[in-house]
Amino acid sequence: MRPTASTRDEDGRAVPLLFWRLDPPLLAISSAPLGGGIGERRWVLNATVPMSYSRNDPDVHLGELARGLGLDGPGVGLLTGVDVADRVRHADGGAVAWATVGLSAAILAAAPAEAAPAHFGTINIVASVPARLSEAALVNAVATATEAKAQALIELGLTATGTMTDAVCVLCPAGGPAEPYGGPRSTWGARLARAVHGAVLAGGTACLAGAVPWSQRRG
Repeated sequence: MRPTASTRDEDGRAVPLLFWRLDPPLLAISSAPLGGGIGERRWVLNATVPMSYSRNDPDVHLGELARGLGLDGPGVGLLTGVDVADRVRHADGGAVAWATVGLSAAILAAAPAEAAPAHFGTINIVASVPARLSEAALVNAVATATEAKAQALIELGLTATGTMTDAVCVLCPAGGPAEPYGGPRSTWGARLARAVHGAVLAGGTACLAGAVPWSQRRG
C-alpha cells in the first residue's frame, strides 16, 4: 500500500489529492463522509479543500474527485484543510498509519457545546494491518486508533482529544482467519496504536511548528 500524490485544478490553483488504489480490495472500517461503515473498498482518497469549504454534500464531491482520478467501485473519501502532500507515515511491526494533521480547532470530546470553535481543523488517519480482523475487532481498532491519537495530542501539550471533523479508516485483508481482538494490548491493536501515535505525533509536531494551511499558501 503506497499512496499516490496528485492535484486537481480549481480556480487556477493546483489543489492536492492523495489516494491509494487497493488491489486486491481490502476490508475497511471508516467514519469518512464517503464509504463509511464496514465493507470491501477498492480505493481511499484524502482530498485537500479550502478552510472555507461549505459544501453540504461532501460524499457527492468526493465521488466526483474519485472519478476524475479514474477510481471506480466502492471506496473511502476523506476531506481536510491540510495539504495532504504533507502526510506523515509511521509503521510498527507490519501495521502502517498515514496521518494528515490540522490542529487549528483541537477540542476535548466532552467539552460543553459552547466551547466548540467556530472554524474547523481535521486529523485524518488511514491505517492498515496485514491480518484479517473480525468486525468486532475492526470496531475495536477504530477505538484503539482514536485513543492513540488522543495520547499523541496530550504528549504535544494540548488539552484536546481531537477535532470536530476528524476521520479514520482502518484497512485489513478481506480473507483469511479473522483475528478476534483489536484493542491496545492485542497483537495487531498494539501495533496499530503505535503506528497511529507515531504518525499523529510527528504530524502534530510539524503543525505546531508553524506549517501553513494549504488555503493560506500562495502559488
